[in-house]
Amino acid sequence: MRQFPHILKKEFADYFVSPIAYIVIAIFLIVTGWFFFSTFFLYNQASMRNFFTLLPIIFSFVIPAVCMRLFSEETHQGSYELLMTLPVTHADVVIGKFSAAVVFCCAMLIPTLAYPASISFLGSMDWGPVIGGYIGAILLAGAFSAISLFASSLTDNQIIAFIIGAAVCITLTLINQMLFFVPSVVLSVISYIGTGVHFENISKGIIDSRDIVYFASVIFIFLYGTYISLLYKE
Repeated sequence: MRQFPHILKKEFADYFVSPIAYIVIAIFLIVTGWFFFSTFFLYNQASMRNFFTLLPIIFSFVIPAVCMRLFSEETHQGSYELLMTLPVTHADVVIGKFSAAVVFCCAMLIPTLAYPASISFLGSMDWGPVIGGYIGAILLAGAFSAISLFASSLTDNQIIAFIIGAAVCITLTLINQMLFFVPSVVLSVISYIGTGVHFENISKGIIDSRDIVYFASVIFIFLYGTYISLLYKE
């Protein structure tokens, strides 16, 4: 695990070599900015509620786009085999690429701090839910990055990796909205699987250990799945 910081640094730098990172960040800020300012100015609500409510849906598409190339591109170009000839382990590669994706998502969130700052200058701001919302956003970014990384490890086609990652993320995001189709016997289990209720709790400023354990479990399961997928390819 000693080499993963070098992989993190390389992968994070690679994001900004191509215009894709700038396009993704620009689209993310335009979409989130529109939802925030439409609430703030049109409805005269000094609240971040709409921003955090829609963030899981936005992340369901943005993060798979950020992560789709991490393994699929290297597998397609044959550079993954070259990478594994270096003194690195599969765990180094998985943790390094995952960390780079999460750091990139955090960098993408930094400009959005202007939204609550704007509200605080113009009126009163309850910072508890805001801080909780950003903590939840980082945990959600970690979970969706792990899912998208796993999807990228399954194929050498970036588009397929994006579709698989987005499909899983959107399913976990919307599953709580479809509970009326679920038999009551498994209702509590299916409800727990969805990311919506866990993110919503944290975004309200309620830090519950069960929600932290949920996100940590999702990250571990999909990173371990990525690790197994890489071993299977050899």
